[in-house]
Amino acid sequence: MKDSGHDLLQKIAAKDESAMETFYNEFHMVVYRFSLKRMSEPSDAAEVLNQVMLEVWRTAHRFEGRSKVQTWLLGITNHKIIDSLRKSTRHEGDEIPENLEDDTERSPFEHVSLSEHSEYIKRCLEKLTDHHRQVVHLAFFEELAYGEISQIVDCPEGTVKTRMYHAKNALKKCLKQFISS
Repeated sequence: MKDSGHDLLQKIAAKDESAMETFYNEFHMVVYRFSLKRMSEPSDAAEVLNQVMLEVWRTAHRFEGRSKVQTWLLGITNHKIIDSLRKSTRHEGDEIPENLEDDTERSPFEHVSLSEHSEYIKRCLEKLTDHHRQVVHLAFFEELAYGEISQIVDCPEGTVKTRMYHAKNALKKCLKQFISS
């Protein structure tokens, strides 16, 4: 079964610039969000995004259709992030950007309560190791299955499950500290 990007990749492989523009518009936020979770600065995440899209332009012909386009794309992104982190002397950032979109009506009390809880979650996510934060992001924010995550991070599915288990336990323990205080 083809997903939405498969046909675009075939056109990109034929050097169709409009297909590349459409592909970028469809997938750039997925790549940027994933990069931002691991990079110290938004500008670093934007640089990874540019590198990934250039790689897509150069290597679209290599996509074999054995996985979803998003899985293939996030695999490229993961490798570009690792390369960037190796080259950089900087460490992971302290900030996770807040979700700016709010499509529901909430009372001022609900806003305060949600922002307090999101701050707790943000702090706990920051305490996770890079590997644990990565699987949490891919599973919960990108809604990917463990098999897809294992392809992206280039490790066995069992390792992904183990990382998720330890990440959930660490998050529970951390959140209990905030909630009980």
